[in-house]
Amino acid sequence: MNIAVVGLSHKTAPVEVREKLSIPTPQTADAIAQLTSYPHIEEVTILSTCNRLEILIVTEETEQGVREVTQFLADYGQLSLHELRQHLFILLHQDAITHLMRVSAGLDSLVLGEGQILSQVKHAHQLAQQHKGASRILNRLLKQAITAGKRVRTETNIGSGAVSISSAAVELAKLKQPNLGDCRISILGAGKMARLLVQHLLSKDATQITILNRTLPRANELAAQFQQASIRTGTMDELEATLVASDVVFTCTSATEPILDRQALEAILSPDQSMMLFDIAVPRNVHRNTNDLDNVHAFNVDDLKAVVAQNQESRRRMAMEAEAILENEVDSFLDWWRSLDTVVTISSLRSKIESIREQELEKALSRLGAEFGEKHQEVIEALTRGIVNKILHDPMVQLRAQRDIEARKHAMQTLHLLFNLEPTPSKK
Repeated sequence: MNIAVVGLSHKTAPVEVREKLSIPTPQTADAIAQLTSYPHIEEVTILSTCNRLEILIVTEETEQGVREVTQFLADYGQLSLHELRQHLFILLHQDAITHLMRVSAGLDSLVLGEGQILSQVKHAHQLAQQHKGASRILNRLLKQAITAGKRVRTETNIGSGAVSISSAAVELAKLKQPNLGDCRISILGAGKMARLLVQHLLSKDATQITILNRTLPRANELAAQFQQASIRTGTMDELEATLVASDVVFTCTSATEPILDRQALEAILSPDQSMMLFDIAVPRNVHRNTNDLDNVHAFNVDDLKAVVAQNQESRRRMAMEAEAILENEVDSFLDWWRSLDTVVTISSLRSKIESIREQELEKALSRLGAEFGEKHQEVIEALTRGIVNKILHDPMVQLRAQRDIEARKHAMQTLHLLFNLEPTPSKK
């Protein structure tokens, strides 16, 4: 079995392409079902965030498996293969494994070391398990990647400071409006990104914050987490009135189409009222044509790169420490993955030796006669099992630990020859 990842990210594709390929959680089940129905895909996991869409697969035939994923993405995003391919990256085998570890640790994020990606990898794993996309290999790989991400965050300081898309958006707002305390600020949406926005806005002395959400209880629940701040809440029915009373607006709703565009803003804003929009949602909540208005300045997730660059240098040094941790986790997974080749040989060898042990034990017990006590039989049973286990221990450990593919293959062939083991069944 081979491992491959096919995807695109903030490094390879602009937001207008990424939003076409975003796979929301409710659509994940159908996507996994479709991908696993293809003839060359055995396991699949989908990681979809505002900055990336990555499909991780296990396949016997790498080229055909990658081709099936690529066609799926083209169909899903309604893009031609030519248009799609220029934005895709494809990583195979160890490169794919290392990439997932780096993603989980936040080393491949727009904001180096951001913490939200780890929970997103966990969520992708849960969905893959729930919808039967991940089996033996991807379950193990995703668990190892999550462990790697946790280790990097606990054993290095890469996650200190502003390390999320939300915090970068607030940093950019601070650059554009140095005194956020005097600004009337609105947040559209009440999910995790909104919570981080509130947290970072309060750290920048913002005091006039309004949260609008599709449902009021969700907005109230978020505001209640920051009782020290007087946060006003409302529903999207109050959108127009709230926008008119806002200087800075952050959008992070789950809407699949823009909720703000030039026509809507032009109708409610007076020509002398300026507004800054920071859209951190993918798909975008703010249409690009809003920037056609002289009094509106709109920014999306791709505009955060300049802000992020200012914080990168200090984290880059910490990233070097993190890479050493990830190398250790990659090696650990590779050792396990390689050991799968030996499972059939080891099982066959143990079965053969165990069969011999049982036959010889049965002969010995029959010669000892019925008067031989049951307790004594148990002692001899334990003795023979112990001898077999000790004899097999070193060969099994050495076989599993052998990293050189040819040397491991030769060792397995030797065992099959010396012990006259049943041949390994060929793959279909």
